[in-house]
Amino acid sequence: MTFLEVKDLRVHFPTDDGLVKSVDGLSFSLERGKTLGIVGESGSGKSVTSLAILGLHHGSGAKISGEIWLDGEELINAPPEHVRGLRGKKMAMIFQDPLSAMHPFYTVGHQIMEAYRIHNDVSKSVARKHAIDLLGRVGIPEPAKRVDDYPHHFSGGMRQRAMIAMALACDPELLIADEPTTALDVTVQAQILDLMRDLQREFNSALIIITHDLGVVAELSDDILVMYAGKCVERGTVEDVFYRPEHPYTWGLLGSMPRLDREPTERLLPIKGTPPSLINVPPGCAFHPRCPYAERTGDKAQTEVPELTETEGGHLVRCHLPRAERRSLWENEIKPVLEPQ
Repeated sequence: MTFLEVKDLRVHFPTDDGLVKSVDGLSFSLERGKTLGIVGESGSGKSVTSLAILGLHHGSGAKISGEIWLDGEELINAPPEHVRGLRGKKMAMIFQDPLSAMHPFYTVGHQIMEAYRIHNDVSKSVARKHAIDLLGRVGIPEPAKRVDDYPHHFSGGMRQRAMIAMALACDPELLIADEPTTALDVTVQAQILDLMRDLQREFNSALIIITHDLGVVAELSDDILVMYAGKCVERGTVEDVFYRPEHPYTWGLLGSMPRLDREPTERLLPIKGTPPSLINVPPGCAFHPRCPYAERTGDKAQTEVPELTETEGGHLVRCHLPRAERRSLWENEIKPVLEPQ
């Protein structure tokens, strides 16, 4: 059963230079116990989407439209106080930078206790015990002692664990992790990913992982949504997106990812150009200025916005190239380069 459903979400920010279309017609759904990975370059609209789900754009001047349904409740048109009451209890977020997300003046334990006591009528001693239990559960050594430390006393990996503990304080049913392993070394990354997988199994929560690291989503996700310029350009299972991708942007992301099965002397294959301005999004397909295959569509790529269409088995792609041509390009030109024999 669908637990989270986002329908035609648009988040636009009026500025002096024009309207920033950060998210422009995004739809997806997620069931309990499942993980959705949202990937794309910086500025593609990933984090803005997550903040919209949690109702954190209120007061920012953002123009938000569409629908966000969480366990049968519509959130965009709900009173801000009601959505605030759901944060922490029903849905929670692990932020990208725990040092700036945690308050420097309060101990880590105090912040976890506060998050817990907002939604539970318990004494300080009960909340403190819960905070110590959570810190131990996320792998922080000597939690009874570290509970009284401040965020700056923790290493990057420990802060990230403390952030996860804070997000889990009230057993949320939806957990959103925004770049949960950025700036952590690979050993700590693996530990954090293992931890999130274990906790999700334990709580049967719905999980959204937002990242630019395809290795992370391959490790954790059931489905992958690829965003570009505020829109979904491809969505499918991990197997679809990794082994049968159909969008040239997804090919570019896969080509620019370091691989252990490739000779270390081989260069990565970067996507040419830079992501577009979200104030002046290119007409037609937003990816066409960077797409090596745009000319094959005549002038369609420059003039018409492609529809998000289903190819098979729920695999969705937004591209003007005919499907047979995309499959041929992948099998004969792209795949042989990305997957050495």
